[in-house]
Amino acid sequence: MAAQALALLREVARLEAPLEELRALHSVLQSVPLSELREQAAELRLGPLFCLLNENHREKTTLCVSILERLLQAMEPIHVARNLRVDLQRGLTHPDDSVKILTLSQVGRIVENSDAVTEILNNAELLKQVVYCIGGENLSVAKALIIEISSVSPECLNYCTTSGLVTQLLRELTGEDVLVRATCIEMVTSLAYTHHGRQYLAQEGVIDQISNIIVGADSDPFSSFYLPGFVKFFGNLAVMDSPQQTCERYPVFVEKVFEMMESQDPTMIGVAVDTVGILGSNVEGKQVLQKTGTRFERLLKRIGYQAKNASTELKIRCLDAVSSLLYLPPEQQTDDLLRMTESWFSSLSQDPLELFRGISSQPFPELHCAALKVFTAIANQPWAQKLMFNSPGFVEYVMDRSVERDKASKDAKYELVKALANSKTIAEIFGNPNYLRLRTYLSEGPYYVKPVSTTAVEGAE
Repeated sequence: MAAQALALLREVARLEAPLEELRALHSVLQSVPLSELREQAAELRLGPLFCLLNENHREKTTLCVSILERLLQAMEPIHVARNLRVDLQRGLTHPDDSVKILTLSQVGRIVENSDAVTEILNNAELLKQVVYCIGGENLSVAKALIIEISSVSPECLNYCTTSGLVTQLLRELTGEDVLVRATCIEMVTSLAYTHHGRQYLAQEGVIDQISNIIVGADSDPFSSFYLPGFVKFFGNLAVMDSPQQTCERYPVFVEKVFEMMESQDPTMIGVAVDTVGILGSNVEGKQVLQKTGTRFERLLKRIGYQAKNASTELKIRCLDAVSSLLYLPPEQQTDDLLRMTESWFSSLSQDPLELFRGISSQPFPELHCAALKVFTAIANQPWAQKLMFNSPGFVEYVMDRSVERDKASKDAKYELVKALANSKTIAEIFGNPNYLRLRTYLSEGPYYVKPVSTTAVEGAE
């Protein structure tokens, strides 16, 4: 099949008006596996297809875009960057949006690839052209690409700001259109993942502006469109910089998270839960939350309630947040922090261990795995080991391989066993026989099936 496609590609290059050949090539490519095309990548000559895009013939353009999408997937980004540079530059200024989107998606592949991106970065002229070509477009894919390019290095961010593109994006972030605002905050959050991006946003006063918009959200009837994204932005910022400094400098952020948790809107609750999980993923963040005292205890109780009663999707998000909040690496297990995670666990519900066991017995693999993740998060903490050991049937539940039916669940159970077996306090708390059973489970691996012994009976058919 790949050979037939190559023959048709040669025909297209040879003929002046290859409409029938393009139709045939388009049809053949639908059934050629990508792996076969990758084997032939060195033979693919795409120049003629790019030339046909300039003929202003609607059907040819549509066919060429579709064919190029498929064939470019078979090429390594570095090959595209080196050999199709000029074609990409032309594509960026093409009058047809579908050609621009095709080109932008290829530039996106190049930017995401650490080997290929240097091909653009080492060519200042090309990078400028890419940036300025994109500047004329109001396509959201173009904006996302600008942020990707800006995130690569301080130099790239400089190109993008000089062109006015980042400034335009930031204007839209604080503009009146709430839907555009919601899209922009996602892109700005991506930029904040880099140190130079955060520095730039702070210098330009963008972080303060986002905080002020959260302050004013109470009086905006449309705030539900953009508020989730703005709160997520601060959650990510806190973890990447310093949870304590972020929460002290922008107290409205923490305030809003508590407020959203009390909401009746599942979208708002979900964002609050995710943000608390992100914030409490390191020790400094945990301590910031602990300082809010009884408010945080109430919030935990609410998470426990949602984990039991919400939709499956929100239950999973609650369980993930609980895992993040309760996990403590062995080297950080001071008496104070262990007391804190123990009290957090008991704030979740009247009998949290039973709550999570109940959730893990529901017939949904994602829920089952998320509940096992909670047990795994606390499995190396002595207070949790005592709770597990003293809970009737819990040790048997951990050892029982018949509970898990699918691969993800077997893997999740294995992680729990591993966390228990590798803990320094487990032999003392669970007792030696149970400790040896855990070590056996560990050495047999996640997918072990006990052989069924068959005894031959004389005379049996």
